[in-house]
Amino acid sequence: MQDRHELTGHQAMLLEMLKDLDAVCRAHSIRYMLFSGTMLGAVRHGGFIPWDDDIDVVMLREEYERFLDAAEESLDNKKYYVQREFSAHWPMQFSKLRRNGTACMEKYHPRDMLTHQGVYLDVFPCDNLSANRLVRAFQFLAARAVIAKALHARGYETHSIVKKCFMQMCRLLPRKALWRFSVRANDDASAQVHTFFGAGSKYCKNVFPREWFTDTAGMRFEDAVFPVTTHYDAFLRRLYGDYQKMPSEQERKYKQHVTILDLEHPYTEYLAEQRAMEFDILTRSIR
Repeated sequence: MQDRHELTGHQAMLLEMLKDLDAVCRAHSIRYMLFSGTMLGAVRHGGFIPWDDDIDVVMLREEYERFLDAAEESLDNKKYYVQREFSAHWPMQFSKLRRNGTACMEKYHPRDMLTHQGVYLDVFPCDNLSANRLVRAFQFLAARAVIAKALHARGYETHSIVKKCFMQMCRLLPRKALWRFSVRANDDASAQVHTFFGAGSKYCKNVFPREWFTDTAGMRFEDAVFPVTTHYDAFLRRLYGDYQKMPSEQERKYKQHVTILDLEHPYTEYLAEQRAMEFDILTRSIR
């Protein structure tokens, strides 16, 4: 574990939001766990990765749906906005918990200027994976098509001709049918699960034994304790390889998500500035 560091204002707000999410889950007996870089931070740093600026949690689909409903009912709507997947002004395939009255604007030119762009934490679903190898491959492809449609609708920009063509092609495909096929809601007995609708783009890094999501225990993250998988070593090795190896200074810079950050004023005050910005379009896989 690395030496602890003083939290930035952004990280302190995210930690407060995570505690509020945890309180909702505890009150409603909803199972979740820290995910991706947040799990890595808990294991390797005892909290935030020092250069990280987001929080990721993940839930099995049934728990995920229950959480979204419970959060909308339980959280103060003056303080929080539950940005549900495929909802009005949010075309993406996962959800976010947003803080009202703040600005946390990423490297996008959003097509929909009514999209909430406050400080957020990511809430990812985990879905059933077929026992049939061919079906699993098609689940992955269906999920990629859904994500491509969502990214195009959001305003994703890329220099890649291949990505541009793929997004244009996927615009013509039926999202709901593709989503249902990939989710396989009636296959809860499946031995494996997937996070294709999460942030990862590789098949092998999004397929896991179900028990990796059901076997959890508390682990310290900053000044509190949150659930992580008891299989965290195998989980993190699948995602990152030698996860104890620290990335280079250059790699750390690419992990930063935010272009405009204001913890005291709403994103609506920055929409004109955002429209005028030019973003460097870079794709990196960063630990």
